[in-house]
Amino acid sequence: MKNRTLRAPLAALPLALLAGFGTSVAHAQSASSTDTLQETVVTATRVEQPLTDVVADVSIVDHAAIERSGATGLADVLARVPGISISRNGGPGATTSVFVRGGETRFTAVYVDGVRIESQGGSGGASWSAIPLSRIERVEVLRGPAAAVYGSDAMAGVIQIFTRQGEGGFAPSIEVGLGNQGTAKLDASFSGAAGDFDYAFGVTRETSRGFNAQPTANPDEDGFRSTSASARLGLKVAPGHRLEATLLSSDLDAQYDSTTPRRDDHALSELNTLGLTWSARWSDVYSTQVGVTQGTDRYATRPSPYVSKTRLSNYLWQNRWQLGAHQWTATLERREDRFENAETRPAATNRDQNALALGYGWREGKHTLQLNARHDDDSEFGAKSTGSAAYAYAFVPGWRVMTSVGTAFRVPTLYQRFSIYGVPSLRPETSRNVEVGLKREVGSSLFSVVAYRNKVSDLITYVGGAGACINGTGAFPGCYANTARAEYSGITVEAGAKVGAVTLHGSLDLQRPKDGSTGKELARRPREMAKLSADMPVAGWTLGSELELVGRRYNDAANLQRLDGYGLVNLYASRRLGPDWTLLARVDNVGDKDYQTARGYATAGQTFYVGMKWAPQR
Repeated sequence: MKNRTLRAPLAALPLALLAGFGTSVAHAQSASSTDTLQETVVTATRVEQPLTDVVADVSIVDHAAIERSGATGLADVLARVPGISISRNGGPGATTSVFVRGGETRFTAVYVDGVRIESQGGSGGASWSAIPLSRIERVEVLRGPAAAVYGSDAMAGVIQIFTRQGEGGFAPSIEVGLGNQGTAKLDASFSGAAGDFDYAFGVTRETSRGFNAQPTANPDEDGFRSTSASARLGLKVAPGHRLEATLLSSDLDAQYDSTTPRRDDHALSELNTLGLTWSARWSDVYSTQVGVTQGTDRYATRPSPYVSKTRLSNYLWQNRWQLGAHQWTATLERREDRFENAETRPAATNRDQNALALGYGWREGKHTLQLNARHDDDSEFGAKSTGSAAYAYAFVPGWRVMTSVGTAFRVPTLYQRFSIYGVPSLRPETSRNVEVGLKREVGSSLFSVVAYRNKVSDLITYVGGAGACINGTGAFPGCYANTARAEYSGITVEAGAKVGAVTLHGSLDLQRPKDGSTGKELARRPREMAKLSADMPVAGWTLGSELELVGRRYNDAANLQRLDGYGLVNLYASRRLGPDWTLLARVDNVGDKDYQTARGYATAGQTFYVGMKWAPQR
């Protein structure tokens, strides 16, 4: 589909949002827009607060939305969230990039049950394909920099992933699913609570024969096999005091097409997280949280011998004081990164960061204010301070106008520093962001428009042919260097309402991620995105549809390789078969649209999935 065919519907979407949705918006991709008014989030300030009190730009993806998605990968679900686009070199198990507001994939800090996950290999960022969607209960998406709260990496946003917490009586469930391309899924879990103790366990096995990711280069099918498990245990040790332990383990074996034709190449990804948290409420005024966590990311390929392993350990002591309309937070945090790879000198490298973060929040009458400041001391790059300020004013009941400014940074990965392509002169990437917004919240009617501009300096790029690096030239002559600037600017409009029995959601993104030095568009990021969905109950069924429109992009930094825009229609249906059984059916890309998110790499085409879930009522 050429870009000119998308321009008309994208331009007309704001009118559809206003007229069709009754000037309303959905902050969250949830089963019912009326539920979002009661939601609480922790991602905006790292402490729990009602979604309606949050000044930041936040969306929620709940468990019902994840189940309806029928998706295999988390990135496919995130692609339906406002402000997010993805790029993938093949199927769900292939290398995946997630762009929040057009920012580099490494500019998004990712947490699983409070455990930071990231790879220090290459340019860094989370290993999206290794995160098991089946183990996820809820996702919170914060759009915009948050380094003043989270430190290094949160330059474009933060994504918090939560697994299920046990409650009530013993609740087992089993789900079996089948789809085309040899896709099969088996999921078993149980959760519950007994007295002061709660628990949740689950395990999932997924396989797919896949499809030919590079039809012109390597005529084979590229499938995957994955096994994942999670556990979450909680204990109320005293009134107001809770201990919680979490575990997540994922093992992914995905076939991919390398530069060697007709070779059976495999990418082996292992992701493990461990967390122990003590939350204590000492009085009506003062509460604390102490956490010790570790995230491990291992990536290997065969038959070509490549292995990298990242271990990220984190220690957190957070203090919170609440006095009427005023809230203060003070946090001490230590992060330790260790990276093992044969291409670095030495083969095992490490760094650490110590930080102090302060926060102040105030909400009274028509006014909401949030201030944050953080000072990080990096063992290699020294001190770095960041800050943010956000203010909202409710000028009439249900309407708020908001504005915020903030700074952020990201230190180079250990691979960028110590591999054969690294240089000692690399500096942290830095950014300055400003945004303004308007939100309406009246009953189930919601509307939001946010305009932003995020300028990045000292952007790290790979400069080919730059001469010898500190450890040699390697197979691809060149070095990492702070050679570029970038600007991520745009407008995000969200809307949603319940009209009779029909629940409607929609979003429009008009963005321009560009190279600040050349003015050219950044690779693989569209300037326009529109997402619409609707579902309703019909004769015992829940029937739904989704429309996704994505504008044209360029595959390369020089803007010479154009990727055409595309439009996708998805359909889904679910029905309860008695009190304990639920049937889900889904067809994605109904029109079998042929499109690419990365040049030379095919997408799945039309796919279908049918699942049956058994979950006895308590």
